[in-house]
Amino acid sequence: MRRSNTEPIGKAIQQFLREEGLETPYNQFKVLKALEEVLGHGISRYIGNSFIKNQTLYVELKSSVLKQELSAGRANIVRRLNATTGTQVIADIHFY
Repeated sequence: MRRSNTEPIGKAIQQFLREEGLETPYNQFKVLKALEEVLGHGISRYIGNSFIKNQTLYVELKSSVLKQELSAGRANIVRRLNATTGTQVIADIHFY
C-alpha cells in the first residue's frame, strides 16, 4: 500500500536544508569540492586555500602563470562551478 503524502528522499532533504538555513552552506561546500574537478586534477597541486565570501570564490594559486591563465577564463569556470549545484552559488572568482 502506497501512501499519498510520500515524496522522494532527495526532495525531503532539500526542503529540510532550506528550512534550517543550511542550503547555501551546503551548496558552497559542493562548489568547493567540485573545484578540483572543474579546474582539472593536474592543477589541484597548485591550489592552496579556497573559500567563498559574498558570492565570490577566492582561490589561492601557487603559480603566477596559472593565475593569469585561469583569470582569462573566469566566466566559464564560474558557470561550470554553478552548474554542479544547479543554482547560482558564486558570481565571481578571484585568484590570489
